[in-house]
Amino acid sequence: MQTKHKMKLCDFDYYLPSELIAQSPIEPRDSSRLLVLGKYIEHRHFADIIDYFEKGDTLVLNDSKVVPAKLTGKKSTGGHIEALVVSKSGAGYECLIRGKNISEGTKLYFGGLEATILEVIKNENANRYLVGFSCNGNLDNILEKIGEAPLPPYIKKKLDDRDRYQTVYSREKGSVAAPTAGLHFTNELLNRIKDKGVNIAYVTLHVSIGTFSPVKVENIEYHKMEPEYFSINEENAKLINGTRGKLVAAGTTTVKALESACMDGRIAAKEEKSRLFIYPPYTFRSGIDAMITNFHLPKSTLLMLVSAFAGRERLMAAYSEAIMHSYRFYSFGDAMLVLK
Repeated sequence: MQTKHKMKLCDFDYYLPSELIAQSPIEPRDSSRLLVLGKYIEHRHFADIIDYFEKGDTLVLNDSKVVPAKLTGKKSTGGHIEALVVSKSGAGYECLIRGKNISEGTKLYFGGLEATILEVIKNENANRYLVGFSCNGNLDNILEKIGEAPLPPYIKKKLDDRDRYQTVYSREKGSVAAPTAGLHFTNELLNRIKDKGVNIAYVTLHVSIGTFSPVKVENIEYHKMEPEYFSINEENAKLINGTRGKLVAAGTTTVKALESACMDGRIAAKEEKSRLFIYPPYTFRSGIDAMITNFHLPKSTLLMLVSAFAGRERLMAAYSEAIMHSYRFYSFGDAMLVLK
């Protein structure tokens, strides 16, 4: 009997010329390119995605909103630091901090905002800390004023318009990175899709710092995912379960929310944290017929999820085609529609 090949980290590696890493978003949003991976590959533009919808289909979107959680400042000694506020935790806030010689008691200054390292959190990420901030009132309000969007490290250009790293339908604050598949939609395109008789449902999944964490184990089944909050309310669960046509998920985060909430083949109204790690071979339970996604980093958990849906060899062949046709990759890059 033939045994199944256990997936290794190297199975998800590929070479990408650096000039194909998109450094800024394209305008208008829906003018980005769209690679359609069906029985064969088609090269379209994102606005053409409407051609792949029919009356009775349901499009599921993740309405999470990115928090401007990145702070740039200095230590009391003058050394430069960058902090990413991750979550409220007990007496302070859990943060990722990039800087040298940071220990318990270190003072940090972000303009008029002062902070103190309360604790060095011991885990796989040595640069994670519990931080106490001096502000009176809600830190969220201060972040809205002085924080920046925590763009991925491969984006070197400063983003002039903070809203360009949000989807047009974002409303629930909580992500440290955008659900990037949704960045291609415009309100006009969504209205045209609705006018075609397509239902639009919303889920919420807040992207965690795990999206920035590389997989460090060659045997990928040993990789531990960061917990990510998700919620699906009764109204949207009912809409998704009542789908008569195709169920189309926009983004890996939407897929993860649907799979995490699926019980006995139906989507349950739910609110909890998910550590679900989807990689091949994986049996999808939520009835997804198609997914919209961007082109993801080599060896990333996002690439593994899409591989589980599309089939690894089929997906990697599509990536080779995209590179050959100079598609733009990663967060501000072009999109892909994967049909079962």
